[in-house]
Amino acid sequence: MSVSAESIAAAIKSAEGRGLPPVERWNPPFCGDLDMRIARDGTWHYLGSPIGRAPLVRLFSTVLKREGDRYFLVTPVEKVGITVDDAPFLAVDFDAEGEGEAQSLTFLTSVGDRVTADAEHPIRVATRDGEPAPYVEVRAGLEALIDRKSFFRLVDHAVTREIDGEAVFGVWSKNTFFEIAKACDLT
Repeated sequence: MSVSAESIAAAIKSAEGRGLPPVERWNPPFCGDLDMRIARDGTWHYLGSPIGRAPLVRLFSTVLKREGDRYFLVTPVEKVGITVDDAPFLAVDFDAEGEGEAQSLTFLTSVGDRVTADAEHPIRVATRDGEPAPYVEVRAGLEALIDRKSFFRLVDHAVTREIDGEAVFGVWSKNTFFEIAKACDLT
């Protein structure tokens, strides 16, 4: 059986229904790796070239699954490995509603997902090359890197609060506080 981006797309379309496919319930046999890569900037590549059709990228994003540190495109009958440079999604904007603990931060990804940060969809900030690298979980262990402009806007919504005797800088969303940095680390 030959696996290609076209065969994956055809299988996805034949299994389409309402909402996101139940990839967490699918455990098909591994069919090998596909020459598909998601770059750090959120661009999907196939055979070394960017995929220019946004609906096709959206389609592939709906069958993305993470197992440990590996990423796969899955259908009910096949599973292929792909390469993800950083996070599989890019958060390109967000809306903030409310204030304080009642604030709600809803992110939009480059593939059209909308996710509100909460206990099940946490925001985390790692450090990469000495710079903050902020992420929000979109679904089932799949994260979106929050783009630079959105991160700067996010910082505008941040507050300082004390946790275990230490001042922490972070944001509230859906009654959950997400740390951006220790206040003492800010200059």
